[in-house]
Amino acid sequence: MKHYTDWKSLETAARGASVAMGNFDGIHLGHQSVIDHARGRHAPLGVITFEPHPREFFAARAGKTLAPFRLMNPEARANRLAKLGVERLFELPFAAELADMTAERFARDVLAEGLGISHVAVGGDFRFGKGREGDAQTLEALGREYGFAVTIAPLLHVDGVEASSTAIRTALSEGRPGDATAMLGHLHRIEGEVLHGDKRGRDLGYPTANMSVAGLHLPKLGVYAVKFDVLTGPHRGQYRGAASLGVRPMFGENAPNLETFIFDFDGSLYGEHVSVALVEYLRPEMKFDSLEALTEQMAADCARARDVLAAA
Repeated sequence: MKHYTDWKSLETAARGASVAMGNFDGIHLGHQSVIDHARGRHAPLGVITFEPHPREFFAARAGKTLAPFRLMNPEARANRLAKLGVERLFELPFAAELADMTAERFARDVLAEGLGISHVAVGGDFRFGKGREGDAQTLEALGREYGFAVTIAPLLHVDGVEASSTAIRTALSEGRPGDATAMLGHLHRIEGEVLHGDKRGRDLGYPTANMSVAGLHLPKLGVYAVKFDVLTGPHRGQYRGAASLGVRPMFGENAPNLETFIFDFDGSLYGEHVSVALVEYLRPEMKFDSLEALTEQMAADCARARDVLAAA
């Protein structure tokens, strides 16, 4: 998949794509439906999205601080889009210039002249332009004027519930990763670099791969059975494990992070990029009376996680 961030000087070979457009946070089944509406149109399949998320930009402009809400960081989003067969990712920088464009100027300057798209698919609730003035029907009319086709994908429901990033956040907050998976169409994953930690797990006989969760919506804190993919380096491959998402209450006040003990693994992952998929919530985070009690519980957690993953 080719990745572009500049719509003003796009190479000629990148023009003419059939694109899906939106924020695509989580890339749930509704998002995938929009992408499918852009597929198979005798043109390269592309996605137009924005970074940072417009909500983050407008909050910063207003001097407000948002609680982390994103289901995916840009790396995870790009990896998932590549798996869906997207050939061109147009990740447009969302700053004042885009935020203040009218709907017509965006359609003309960015979509038609800048990216030279042949077709765009959007969801039925799509809004764009300064003050969210334009909707999907506005885009349809502008497409006729500026020479690109428009398809409006209907909103998708799963078991009577609209597949939405909001509903997925709720499921994750309540420790229901299986329900999140049903709406996503894939396991919820946290992706990023393996960082150096305090190495307490190694001292306890359970070395862990530590990752930051800064900027992401936090699923329910606790222990999970996980699938663990190493994306870079000599240990690249698929593994299984048990992960603790939390603040490590036995060791003072700490920022939330994700620590994964990888089953049957021996090697260093520092600096490598990995993907951790939440399969099942096992228990809440707890503070133990002793390190011995903690290690006993960790052994029980790993045993249960192995059973869960064997059946997954």
